[in-house]
Amino acid sequence: MPVNSMAHHADSVQAAIASNGAAKSALIASWRRSSSLHGLDPAERKAPGRLTDSELRQARQQIEPLVQAAQSSLDRLYLAVGGVGCCVLLADRQGVPIERRGASSDDATFYAWGLWPGAVWSEEAEGTNGIGTCLIEQRTMTVHRDQHFYTRNTLLSCTTTPVFDHEGRLIAALDVSSCRADLTEGFVNLIAVAVNDAATRIEAEYFRLAYPQARILVVPVADKGARALIAVDADDLVIGATRAARQALGISQACLQKSLPAADLLGTSRKESESLATAERGVLQRALLRADGNVTAAARALGMSRATFYRKLHRLELHRAH
Repeated sequence: MPVNSMAHHADSVQAAIASNGAAKSALIASWRRSSSLHGLDPAERKAPGRLTDSELRQARQQIEPLVQAAQSSLDRLYLAVGGVGCCVLLADRQGVPIERRGASSDDATFYAWGLWPGAVWSEEAEGTNGIGTCLIEQRTMTVHRDQHFYTRNTLLSCTTTPVFDHEGRLIAALDVSSCRADLTEGFVNLIAVAVNDAATRIEAEYFRLAYPQARILVVPVADKGARALIAVDADDLVIGATRAARQALGISQACLQKSLPAADLLGTSRKESESLATAERGVLQRALLRADGNVTAAARALGMSRATFYRKLHRLELHRAH
């Protein structure tokens, strides 16, 4: 970038910080944090900091379960955006990319820009940028070219979304970055959709792995793109909920430490007597189906006599047409 352009960007950032725009603009608020809180200079030209190999290994170990859960979604996302000169990064909550997808022909360029595992992209270190500012704001965002704080990063376009763990805590950020000068706003919007979709799949897979013995239910919410899932045990008690489900249903961590019936939470509970009858009817029906309609075998499977089984069938008005 020409020296005069670099100076112009730095001056524009400083002028915006000096204005009262931070109260109205999230971007200017981030620039102000970068300057006032973190003491950064937009004209700084040194390359992004990097972890040592041992530090990177340690950082990866801390979120290894998430990295494994994300593999197929990272591959799929890269197939969608890699052909147009983008790379995919999964960064930890300190803003350090841990996993990456990119074309080998672009490796040298992206490495030089710091779009590589081990680089430090926290807002504290790099000022306003996709990964670091997303982690601060905890929302999907695009930092496009001269929206970056550092002048040296103004050739980048970064779209990033937060990733939350099975308990609703921020654990990572998923990013698609490009150095292409011809990246249009329309394509940036398409990237944002793809990044959000990939993050949804990563969170869902991580949630399922966290509760391998549970049934996973989708919570009906207005936002169809939300990651609203709950985990239910064999007794139909809720034992886990994603961040979106917690927000939609008003679930706290304290609630999950108590016995929380899924039917009550989802508003589908009935009178206790009716619920018990419904549950018993379901048990008998499933036993009959598994025994191919053989009452003796079904009764034996449930540990009751044939006569008792018949009495229950009659009381519950069930027929043997199974």
